[in-house]
Amino acid sequence: MKVKAITRTEAAFTRETVGDLYKQQRNLDPALHPFEKGREYVRAVSAAKVERMLAKPFVDALSGHVDGVYAMAKHPTVLDRLYSGSADGEVRIWSLAQRKTTLAIPHAHRGIVKGIAAVPSSNSFLSCGTDRVVKLWSTDTDEDAHPDPAVPVSTFIGRNAFNALDHHRRQNMFATAGVAVELWDHDRSNPVQTYSWGTDTVSSIRFNHTETSVFASTSTDRAIILYDTRMSQPLKKLLLDLASNSVCWNPMEPYRFAVANEDHNAYYFDMRNLDRAVNIFKDHVSAVLDLDFSPTGKELVTGAYDKTLRIYDVQSGHSRDVYHTKRMQRLWAVRFSMDAKYVLSASDDGNIRLWKAEAAATTGVMNARQKASVEAAHAVVAKYKHLDGVRKIVKSRKVPKAIKNAAHLKRVMLDARKKKDNNVRKHAKNPDLVRPRVPEREKHIVGTQD
Repeated sequence: MKVKAITRTEAAFTRETVGDLYKQQRNLDPALHPFEKGREYVRAVSAAKVERMLAKPFVDALSGHVDGVYAMAKHPTVLDRLYSGSADGEVRIWSLAQRKTTLAIPHAHRGIVKGIAAVPSSNSFLSCGTDRVVKLWSTDTDEDAHPDPAVPVSTFIGRNAFNALDHHRRQNMFATAGVAVELWDHDRSNPVQTYSWGTDTVSSIRFNHTETSVFASTSTDRAIILYDTRMSQPLKKLLLDLASNSVCWNPMEPYRFAVANEDHNAYYFDMRNLDRAVNIFKDHVSAVLDLDFSPTGKELVTGAYDKTLRIYDVQSGHSRDVYHTKRMQRLWAVRFSMDAKYVLSASDDGNIRLWKAEAAATTGVMNARQKASVEAAHAVVAKYKHLDGVRKIVKSRKVPKAIKNAAHLKRVMLDARKKKDNNVRKHAKNPDLVRPRVPEREKHIVGTQD
């Protein structure tokens, strides 16, 4: 008589690398696991608690400047290089890997350094200030061509003080912001093009990362203007309720840009439709001074006058994290690192601070099992973050008392305005004369011009 027996090969239940660990054969039928959701919820709460316990975002402070740092720029192709300029006219180059200064130019400008930008095609960078001078510096090691890096390669003299500048991504061309927007060439001492649209002082300027001929500027008369280097006139003009302090383009979505506004918010726009904001980033309790997108285009960092730095998901209107220290002052410049793992902030106290983009992230090297554990924890928290027990832990943040009180006062004021508007609509004698309700993403826009 033939007897049938169940046989299994050893490879079916043994790991390839570790012989004493066996695969667990599991039946995923939900009927056999009635308490699966309950166990996962407990895991989500524990994972959220552990993440907040391990949240230590501050990495280091790059000290060296003796005055407030008002300009900061990263190199688009060199990962660990950072440029900064301070109020005493000093310019420094930093190595983020070593966290120290690699070059310091003490008297680069006579006055505040208002703008600094890297030249992507070389080891050069530009700086400008209130002394009406733009200087091109080189850090090449060729002693014959550039024997002294503290001496500028070229100097461009303007008619008025400069507030900002940015370099073209591919060509030897840069734009400056001041009384007007001027386009310069490396080989010419005078601007090749001047743009003006009846605006007041231009406060910031930024080139598009992908559509490299397009750039945008903000001015103190509440205008946001779009330009094209191939045209002699500006493209579009957008007017908001209050002035914007900075502008930045999304590197992954060429048509979209964000502006930091004086009304405590940052606005996300699509240049193809400026009648409505794509998103509004809230939570700050004072004017937003600067902002920057991550290289992935999925996150945004903002620095504000309330001495805090916030990180947003571009799909969300509220910050996922807020960073602050006791000694940190007003944040005038913020940047994402080129690997999207770190955030840099420059403030009035003369320090450049280095933060982790993920507060609880591990800076060391993780093996495969550690990575799988972290990914599983993130997945289970994301699955149950809508529940009160997990949401409260994930969103809770300790902020200074002054910011907490200001946020509460701001919330009371906004609720009162909303309640008053609802009462006017509810008790109006003639409903036809009541002003129509304007969506939140449209009511801050005054108008657009082509």
